[in-house]
Amino acid sequence: MEKNIVLIGMMGCGKSTVGTLLARALDRELVDTDHLIEEREGRSIPDIFASEGEGYFRDRELEISQELAARSGLVIACGGGLPLRSGCMTALKDSGTVFFINRDPGVIYDTVSMKHRPLGQGGREDFLERFARREPVYRQWADYVIQGHSEAAEAAQRILEVLK
Repeated sequence: MEKNIVLIGMMGCGKSTVGTLLARALDRELVDTDHLIEEREGRSIPDIFASEGEGYFRDRELEISQELAARSGLVIACGGGLPLRSGCMTALKDSGTVFFINRDPGVIYDTVSMKHRPLGQGGREDFLERFARREPVYRQWADYVIQGHSEAAEAAQRILEVLK
C-alpha cells in the first residue's frame, strides 16, 4: 500500500501546483480538497462561506479528509485551514507523509490573487497575522517542511528527493 502524500500550507502557497507536478512525476492521482468540496457541493467556496458559513465548510473538510485517508497512493492538496482541525489531520497523517509548503506569506499575498479566497479578503496585515497563527499548527503536523523555494517545480523536486 502506497502512502499518501499530503500537502499543507497557507492559501496560495502553491499546494495545488506542487501537487499537480508530484502527481505527474509519480503517476498518482491528485485530489485537491477545496476542489472536491466545490465539485460535490456544486458551488464555489466563496458561495459556501456566504450561504452556509465557515463552520459548514469545515465540516465538509472533515468528511473529505477522513474519506481520503481511507485511500492510498494519492497526492492530497489540503485547503489552507484544514490542518487547524485535528480531526482532519490525524487521519491524513496516519495515511501518509505530510509536507508543509512554507512560502513567505508576504510574497504569497503580494503575488497571488485573493479575489476568490474568502479568508484572504481582510488585507495584507490580516493575511500575515493569519499565517503567524497557523504556522505553528502546520509545523506540528508536518513530517517535512519545504521552504526557501522560489518556484513550485523546485518545491516538488525537494519533495521527490525526500521520497526517494
